[in-house]
Amino acid sequence: MIRLDNLRKSFKGKPALHGVSFDVPTGEIFGLLGHNGAGKSTTFGIMLGQVYPDGGEAWIGEVSVQKDRARALSQVGAIFETPSFYEYLSGWRNLKILVNYSRQVERRELEEAVETVGLSGRIHDPVRTYSHGMRQRLALAQAILPSPKLVLLDEPTEGLDPEGIHEMRLMIQRLNQERGLTVLLSSHLLSEVEQLCSRVAILNKGRLIFNGRWSELAGDGQRFRLEVDDWARAGEIVANFGGRSFQDNLVELPPDGDIANLVRALVEAGIALRGVTRVQPSLESLYLEAISNPAGHAS
Repeated sequence: MIRLDNLRKSFKGKPALHGVSFDVPTGEIFGLLGHNGAGKSTTFGIMLGQVYPDGGEAWIGEVSVQKDRARALSQVGAIFETPSFYEYLSGWRNLKILVNYSRQVERRELEEAVETVGLSGRIHDPVRTYSHGMRQRLALAQAILPSPKLVLLDEPTEGLDPEGIHEMRLMIQRLNQERGLTVLLSSHLLSEVEQLCSRVAILNKGRLIFNGRWSELAGDGQRFRLEVDDWARAGEIVANFGGRSFQDNLVELPPDGDIANLVRALVEAGIALRGVTRVQPSLESLYLEAISNPAGHAS
């Protein structure tokens, strides 16, 4: 559904993207991750035709955004940056005006979108009376009209409370499962990305440092948390077993390593061992490792 080919962009001589390339398959919820200034917004802007690249090309559904923007974007809905609405008009009137910029839609389509995002009870109230969460729902309703194949969501849960974040996640999953929508999602809430996406692309200072299943960031090693009284000596013993030591008392052993042998070696060395716990790495921990060592995760 999306193909980015060697995108390059600089602003006032400062590079923002260094040859970024990745694909998003049809029907997938895909995560685009990176710190502030990593190039995520520039990438979104190029895909939406708002930013013209210095080099490379963005394709949506086999249509080049740079060569045929109107046809490429006819397949796309988006929440990008801060959604803006006419405050004095109702949510319903806002949707009718904004969607008509694309094409005429039937009342049934509008009602279905409003029901999908859970705004049926307030859609005829002025937008100025809406909470932040309701505005995000209205923005999502606009994004799924008129029936796109792809939705780009830039920080869709920003500013929401835990209940709102949970509801937004369920809506995104439902849109993907029931409508077959492809979703490209950017968020700083990595726990949400972990629950929604199996594959991610990670940008760091405008460079793509990883593209694939985020679980592959962990490699093939086994990770454990050790509670010991001498972490420095324990780290040396871990290294003798071909393993690595991390912060927070984490160690990684090779795929064929045996934790029982490591435990025996620690005890024989006189190190007090109070606990051993198998650790399943989270996306957050793997992302932070990738950012701190981008060369080791370059795709």
